Amino acid sequence: MAIRSLKILFIFYFPTGTVRLWVGSGPYLDLDGEIWKGVTVTDSLDVIEAAMNGESNRLTMGVSGVAPVLANTAWREVNEDDVIGSKMQIIVQPCNEYDDPVGVRKVRFTGTVDDVIFGDDVQGDAVSSTVILELVNRFDLRTLASQVVISNTDQQARSAILNPGANPDRIAERLPRLNDKSIPWPVRR
Repeated sequence: MAIRSLKILFIFYFPTGTVRLWVGSGPYLDLDGEIWKGVTVTDSLDVIEAAMNGESNRLTMGVSGVAPVLANTAWREVNEDDVIGSKMQIIVQPCNEYDDPVGVRKVRFTGTVDDVIFGDDVQGDAVSSTVILELVNRFDLRTLASQVVISNTDQQARSAILNPGANPDRIAERLPRLNDKSIPWPVRR
């Protein structure tokens, strides 16, 4: 079967259990029999895409339409347990023309929770909760304000994670060797 769409999945490994969310409405049953709760992402998908592509080492993600029960559980966990530092992953699941999962899911971002901000919007008797998560990956503390990676070791590790199937990044080894070389211009005849 051909891949017709993708589902964006978020999995959080909190101290009291695992929370599974997906960008969409209603529940989603994956191939492993796990149920994912549908949510609306308040930020544009460009922000999530930048994190998945390794262009950003921080991700601020707002999730709205969170069921009050889930929002209350999250609030309780933040206040009672140490949610800060919990692992989070963004996963992409290929789907067929019927929106059924096919193939293998791919982890596109792995980070940790750096901060959690809660908000509620009340209209009449309806309460709509919003949770804003600030997430960081392992390169957050290793970068400068200009987003330049500090060392060759960090760059090699980043390259290996962002492009696992590519050849190792060896630019820092090759450039110093070119320092003592002369490169002749081609002669046209």
